[in-house]
Amino acid sequence: MKATQLIGVQVASFLLALLAASFLIYGALDLSPGDPLTVLSAGRELSPQAEQELRDQYNLDDPFLSRYAAWLTDFTQGDMGTSITQNADVSDLIGPRLETTFLLLAMASVLMVSAGIGLGLLAGLRGGRADGSVRAASSLGIATPSFVAAIVLIAVFSVGLGWFPVIGSGEGLADKIYHLILPAIALAFAQWASIARVTRVAVRTEAGSEHVETARSRGLPESGIVRRHILRNAMIPISTIAGLTIAGTIAATVVVESAFSLNGLGSLLVDSVTAKDFAVVQAVSLIYVAFFLLINMAVDLGYALLDPRVRTGGSR
Repeated sequence: MKATQLIGVQVASFLLALLAASFLIYGALDLSPGDPLTVLSAGRELSPQAEQELRDQYNLDDPFLSRYAAWLTDFTQGDMGTSITQNADVSDLIGPRLETTFLLLAMASVLMVSAGIGLGLLAGLRGGRADGSVRAASSLGIATPSFVAAIVLIAVFSVGLGWFPVIGSGEGLADKIYHLILPAIALAFAQWASIARVTRVAVRTEAGSEHVETARSRGLPESGIVRRHILRNAMIPISTIAGLTIAGTIAATVVVESAFSLNGLGSLLVDSVTAKDFAVVQAVSLIYVAFFLLINMAVDLGYALLDPRVRTGGSR
């Protein structure tokens, strides 16, 4: 399979999965107990005029498929509906918060991938005390939820030492990065351990393979052997766990953003669920699904770069 065909297949799969997710997310309105109007109004008393406006806005008098098609068409054009509780366009609420969540996820991803691969390489190549220390630290990381890490970091580095702000997202890129350092560490703390453990096993497996022993017997430099023969062949399982971990971290942003009072999508989702603001919940949920699918598509495309047999349809 050519590279362009592979990209086309991945994009088509992404769009189909996103379409299915949008159908399920919108269908939750009809599956909710009671009249959809009650859900959209969060149980508030509405005047007859406001009730009719809400019915017209969400096409509640139309069949389900017609309503879904109209909502999806508006969504793809940037019209995500209106927030009932805040009386504002959903797109206006999401826009400023999207940057915060994306930046937080990017910083946490860099931390967890670099720490996971780096420490996994150290444990896999050195062994001995380094291996034992990394395994002990990874056990601690796996056993520590993100919200616990957030509380400890706030208590030590914000309240105790005063090095970082306790709450808020900051203004401007540099200030945002400064405000997001502790949240990114809290988000990455429980995630790097899985990457480190898989990296350790993959590196040790490749280090003991026959072609690596042959390269060493020929007197090739150890750095070149690690880079070209060990790490490159171990990158398939490493990239798999890294992609899955980053994708799974998307859900954890909800907890971390609430702990640090960040103005992100996660805190908006929590507030909207509490207030039963269905239009906002629909939009944020679909954006989270799109993030998840994009990361998985990037991992699948990365396979083709790491192993040409993926592009040609061969087996590994």
